[in-house]
This record gives sequence, C-alpha cells and structure tokens, in this order.
Amino acid sequence: MKRDCLKNPDRLPLVAPSILSADFASLGEECEYVLNECGADLLHIDVMDGHFVPNLTMGPALVKCLRERLPDACLDVHVMVTDPGQYIEPFADAGADCLTFHIEPALDTHAGAGMAPLSEGYDVREMAERVRANGMLAGLALNPPTDVSTVLPYVEAFDMFLVMSVNPGFSGQSFLSDTLSKTKAIRAALRDDQRLQMDGGLSPANASQAREAGCDVIVAASAIFGLPRTERPGAVSELRGS
Repeated sequence: MKRDCLKNPDRLPLVAPSILSADFASLGEECEYVLNECGADLLHIDVMDGHFVPNLTMGPALVKCLRERLPDACLDVHVMVTDPGQYIEPFADAGADCLTFHIEPALDTHAGAGMAPLSEGYDVREMAERVRANGMLAGLALNPPTDVSTVLPYVEAFDMFLVMSVNPGFSGQSFLSDTLSKTKAIRAALRDDQRLQMDGGLSPANASQAREAGCDVIVAASAIFGLPRTERPGAVSELRGS
C-alpha cells in the first residue's frame, strides 16, 4: 500500500474499494481491514452533492479523518458535483491524493444523472491544472449516456479517466456492459503511465470484462463491503484476477 500507487503502481490492475458501501459506524476499522488484510490498493471516496446526482454523501472532513487514521493510504476522491472547482482546495487540504471530476457539468448537461441541467460549464483543462497545482492527480469521469468523444480531446491533460458503468448516485446497481466500448476507446489513447478506472456494478463475476477492455483500476463497493469480512480478501483477489 502506498500513496502514489496510481502513478507508480507495483502491480496492475489496482483494486479500489468504494467506501460508499462500508459500515460508516466503523469506517476507520473497515478501511484498515480492506487495505491491510484484504490486499486492496487504495480507497475510492464517492462525493455527491444532491444536485449533480440524486444523493448526498461525504465531504472533506471525512477525507481528513481517513488521512489521519491511514497516513500511508492512497485516497482517490470522485466528486459527482455541480461545481467541482469549489472542492479542489478543501480536498487537497484534507489529504486527497487524486481528485476526479465529471465532464458533464462542463458540457452543461447531466447526461442521464436524473437532475436538472446546469446554467454554465467550466474549462476542463483549467480545472485539471488547478487540481495538479494543489498537489493531487487529476481524473476525468463520464457517465453512461455521455459519448466517449467528449473526453478524448483531453487525454493529455489527465492522470486518470473514469468510465462510469452505472448511472451515478447509489451503490448496488447492475453493471452496464455497453460502457466497455468506451473503456476500450479511452485505453487506446492513453500512455502507460495513465490509469483507466471503471466504477459501477463491478464484481468478481464481471471484472474480467473490465480488465480485458483495458481497465486497470477496478472500483467495487457492495461487491467488497457487502460481504462478510472473511470473504472480502477472496473478492479483492478475484476482482484483480489473481
């Protein structure tokens, strides 16, 4: 386990448990266990503002607590928010290692997220530069209805791309296999030092499809945290394909 595993991985693919499905009453212990005993590589932290997606989750204060509890862990923050710019400095100060935001607000659309359209967008490259200037890796995400052509012009500007394989908002949804074509298209355009992540409905039963499509960071929530603790190490190994 190391904080720079996204940029300098000892092994691929990486497995990133999403804490969205963890027991929040025992979150520190849950995260320690999945990293230290189950062999996971990093923690995926889903931040939702109730506007870009129809759910409210966690914020910088929780990331700060995780950083204090797990000083060596890689904290991968995925912001599903209307205005990602307002969260860059707070998450950097809290100790996040990577900040991934969505292309859809920049396009003035939610592209199937189920919420109202935005009134204005933002400059994608400028946002990536701000993320990096604050000491984090920069990631760019797209939702299932969003065409892959919207992110390909920005390939050189990001450290990681995230293909959502469910419509974001809630864990436990079914994997949308037609998103694999986007994964293949993005992988073909990336350098070896850029990561490609999939998030949504991934489990040991379908993770091989994501890996074969070029995904090298596998996010799983209920497929890990939804299991009894004794079964979680096996799930992490199966997600990795080892």
